[in-house]
Amino acid sequence: MRARGASSPGGRTATRASARRRELAAAATLMTPFYVLLVTVFLIPVGTAVWLSFFSDDQPGLGFGPERTVFVGLRSYAAVLTDPTFLGSLGTVVLYCVIYIPLMVIGALALALLLDSGVVRLRSWAQLGLFLPHAVPGIIAALIWLYLYTPGISPVIELFAKADITIDFLGVHTVLPSIVNIALWSNLGYNMVIFYAALQAVPREVIEASVVDGAGPVRTALQVKTPLVSSSIVMVAMFTLIFALQLFTEPVLLSQSSPMINARFSPSMYIYDAAFTRNNYGLAAAASVILLILTVALSYGVTRWTNRANSAEEAAR
Repeated sequence: MRARGASSPGGRTATRASARRRELAAAATLMTPFYVLLVTVFLIPVGTAVWLSFFSDDQPGLGFGPERTVFVGLRSYAAVLTDPTFLGSLGTVVLYCVIYIPLMVIGALALALLLDSGVVRLRSWAQLGLFLPHAVPGIIAALIWLYLYTPGISPVIELFAKADITIDFLGVHTVLPSIVNIALWSNLGYNMVIFYAALQAVPREVIEASVVDGAGPVRTALQVKTPLVSSSIVMVAMFTLIFALQLFTEPVLLSQSSPMINARFSPSMYIYDAAFTRNNYGLAAAASVILLILTVALSYGVTRWTNRANSAEEAAR
């Protein structure tokens, strides 16, 4: 006979199934807002861009008839990939990434390590001062630096002139570093906060052990702390890459004062020019899809390379 109070196997199975259903229902409720946003702000726009890229507005006959939308297949993609101005904009943004991303990651990590080491006094005020530029909207930041870069009104250029130093911040060789400077000023403090938060999670026992072993502050920072926040470094590098490929606000505003920046300076500016200046929405959509594919491929490549590096490091241990 079954002991009194003991539940049957069927009852326990039913209880587990009920608990599983409640967990799935709770998970679905919590994930619904994410999937709604994913569909509305990402999948639908991407699908619309892909659809538009296969069509174009053509005029029949000698061009005197009304425009009509016709299916052109991959013609817009071929036009984008063979356009020297689009390829030039890709080269510009690649050079921008090569300069900007290492400076951003290394600079933000160095500032976070300084704050974590205790060398900087008034740490909270230092964090606030470094983070404040990120609170300034991108357009306002670009306008501030446009004022500082413009000859005749810039106090910085006037100060250099008094020292017999002539510098054109918007010249052919300096315009890209000037854009990098604006991006660094705006985002360095934000990424520093990310690194600093990661460093706060590093066990103090590990740092104390390295000090007992004779490691100095620099060695502790480079060989102990930095490897322990490698995941944060990869995350910052990947997000910086994604945002760098979408370069738009800074060159658009600086183009008002620099002939070195044209309407197709970056891929995003090329897309804007194709859609709203040339009214070629199929071409703009094709360029958008190409930029999306490039961004996803590079992000995937960074992730795979990082996973392989971490696997190799763990195997070596």
